[in-house]
Amino acid sequence: MLTVLGFAMIATFLVLIMTKKMSPIAALVLIPALFCVAVGQGARLGDYVIDGVGNLAPTAAMLMFAIVYFGVMIDVGLFDPIVRGILRFCKADPVRIVVGTAVLAAIVSLDGDGSTTFMITVSAMYPLYKRLGMSLVVMTGVAATANGVMNTLPWGGPTARAATALKLDAADIFVPMIPALGVGLLFVFALAYVLGRRERRRIGYLTLDEALVPETGTVLVAAGGGGAGGGSKDAGGRAGAGTGAGVGAEVGVGAEVGSGSSHGSSSSPGFGSGAGEGDGDGFQGLDPNRATLRPRLYWFNAGLTVALLTAMILELLPIPVLFLLGAALALTVNYPDMAEQKARIAAHADNVLNVSGMVFAAAVFTGVLTGTGMVKHMADWLVGAIPEGMGPHMGLVTGVLSLPLTYFMSNDGFYFGVLPVLAEAGAAHGVSSLEIARASIVGQALHMSSPLVPAVYVLVGMAKVEFGDHTRFTVKWAALTSLVVLAAAVLFGIV
Repeated sequence: MLTVLGFAMIATFLVLIMTKKMSPIAALVLIPALFCVAVGQGARLGDYVIDGVGNLAPTAAMLMFAIVYFGVMIDVGLFDPIVRGILRFCKADPVRIVVGTAVLAAIVSLDGDGSTTFMITVSAMYPLYKRLGMSLVVMTGVAATANGVMNTLPWGGPTARAATALKLDAADIFVPMIPALGVGLLFVFALAYVLGRRERRRIGYLTLDEALVPETGTVLVAAGGGGAGGGSKDAGGRAGAGTGAGVGAEVGVGAEVGSGSSHGSSSSPGFGSGAGEGDGDGFQGLDPNRATLRPRLYWFNAGLTVALLTAMILELLPIPVLFLLGAALALTVNYPDMAEQKARIAAHADNVLNVSGMVFAAAVFTGVLTGTGMVKHMADWLVGAIPEGMGPHMGLVTGVLSLPLTYFMSNDGFYFGVLPVLAEAGAAHGVSSLEIARASIVGQALHMSSPLVPAVYVLVGMAKVEFGDHTRFTVKWAALTSLVVLAAAVLFGIV
C-alpha cells in the first residue's frame, strides 16, 4: 500500500507542476500533506516536516549565503573577464552559445557545488540567450546535465556517499570511472552542438548588429522548432525558420518565461543597460560601467574566492559556515558603507527568498516520503522485483536503478538506504562492492534535475524558467546521458 501511494504521490507532484496546475512550492507542500493524511499518519505530519526541515536547513543556509556571495562577486566584476572571453567565442552564433554553456558549466562544476555552477553559468549566458531570443530551457537543460556528469567528482557528494556507505575508498570508485564519465561529458558537448544547430535553424545565424537590436516582447520557451505556428521571431524581429518538428514541440511553445530585458530587479547591476551593448570586444552581457564594480579589489576578490573553494574541497569547515563567512567578508571589504551593503543584499533578496523557500517546501516532501516509510517500501519493492537471473549482472542493474531512484530520492536516501541492499545482493552472486559503487553514480546527470535537488531551483529561478518546462525538456536528455555513461562503463569493463 505504501509503495503504491509513494509512487502515486511522486506522479501527482510531477504531473501538477509540468502541467502548471500548481506552483512547485505549493505542490511540494500540499501534495505530501494530503498523502500523509491518506496513509493514516496525518497526526505525525508536524514531526515529519520538522525532521525534513532539520535535515535541509544547512542546505538552505548554504544556498542563501552562496547566492549573496556570488551575487556580490558578479556585482564587483570578478567574472567579467571570463564572460567577455565566452562572449568573444560565442559571438551571436546559437551553436557556439549552447556549446559554450556546456563547457562553462563543466569547468565551473570542478568546485563540486551545483549552486555555484548555476549562478556563474546563468550570469554569463543569460543575456545572450535573452537578447537573441534563444530558448532558456536549452540553457538550463545543458547546464544541469553537464553539471550532473561532473557532480561525480570525489568532493561533489555522490562518490563520497557511496564510499562511506560501502566502506570503500572514493578514489577507487572514481578513478576507474573517468573514461566512462569522459564519454558522458563528450556526449553532453555533442548534445549541446545538436541543440545549438536546432536553435540556429529556428532563429537564424545572426550578426552582432542584428543581435544588438533592442529586444521587444517576451522570450518563448521553445527550442529547435517553431511549433505548430511555424515561425517565431528572433531578437532582431526577423521571422525565424521554424520547422515545427524540433524540440520546441516537446517543451510546449508559448510558455512565457519572462518579459523584461534585465535579469532580476532593477537594482541589480548584473544585467541592465549593458546587456547587449557593444564595445571593442563585441557583444556584452554585463554592463562594463556599472557602479558596483570594484576593479581595485579584483585580486582580493579572486583570492578570496579561490580560498573559499579550496576550503570547500578540503572540508576545513562546513560549507554553510564558509559561505556565511565569505559573504560577510565580501560585503564588508567591497562595500564598507552600510547603505551600499543593504542595497547589494536587497538586489539579491529575490533569488535568496525563492530558493530558500523552495528548499524548505522540499523539506515537507522529503520529510513525508521518508517519515511515512514510503521511500523504504518503494526501494524494497524495486530491489525485490529484480529477477534472480540478473544476480550476476547486479552492476548493470544498479546502474539502471540509479536513474529513477536518485531522481525520486535524495542522494542520502539512495546511497545510505538502497545501495547497501544492492551491494549485498551483488555480493551473493560474486559482484564486488566496488563495481556496485561505480555503477551507482551513473544516474547523477538525471539526478541534478530532480525536484528534490535544491540547486536546480537556483538554476530555474535565475533563468526565469518554469520548473515544469525545465523538467519536460531536460529529463529525456539527462536520462540518455546517464545511459551513455553506463554503456561506456560496461563497454570498458568498469561495471
